[in-house]
Amino acid sequence: MISLSPKKQRFINYISDFTNTHDRPPTFVEIMAGLNILSLGTINWYVNELEKDGVLHRMRGKNGKRALSVLEMHIDNRLPLLGLIAAGYPLEVFENTEYMAVPPQYIKPENYVLKVNGDSMIDDQIQDGDFVIIKRVETANNGDTVVALVNNEATLKRYYKRKNGIELHPQNTEFDIIRVNSEDEFQINGIVLAVFREYDRN
Repeated sequence: MISLSPKKQRFINYISDFTNTHDRPPTFVEIMAGLNILSLGTINWYVNELEKDGVLHRMRGKNGKRALSVLEMHIDNRLPLLGLIAAGYPLEVFENTEYMAVPPQYIKPENYVLKVNGDSMIDDQIQDGDFVIIKRVETANNGDTVVALVNNEATLKRYYKRKNGIELHPQNTEFDIIRVNSEDEFQINGIVLAVFREYDRN
């Protein structure tokens, strides 16, 4: 597996996402616009380097600037699995870092994976044993599903900022809303980008 630098991964992600959306790879000019790169020479450098890395293929000849193909099977499409999150308990951090394969668009330095323990979010289709991809952020919008730390206890809930404080909503009627006031220690550790699960095939 090849592990790319964040800038190279961003370049590959853009080509892959553009190709999936438009059913064709982007031109060099489109890559410049999409990634806010000012020089065609910089684009050419990335393409040459990623060809050397074995993750990008360019058709030679007059169509070479359009025929870019991402060879995803050579990319290390994994994120660190950092721990286990359950409602009302401290985040259990795994001693030895494991890695989970995820879709390539989520391979970014600020992203990581947690395993869910509990059923407080089942109405959002987040079940016990699922894995969630988290983006490290310290702020969130109302309605975002967040990893929140309340008085040193981690939980996965929907975030709402009210006039009289913060509310963390479960998506299961058997669980109570967590209300955070000014006396509580509160911190957002990330927002949920995606959820996936593994099936036992035995």
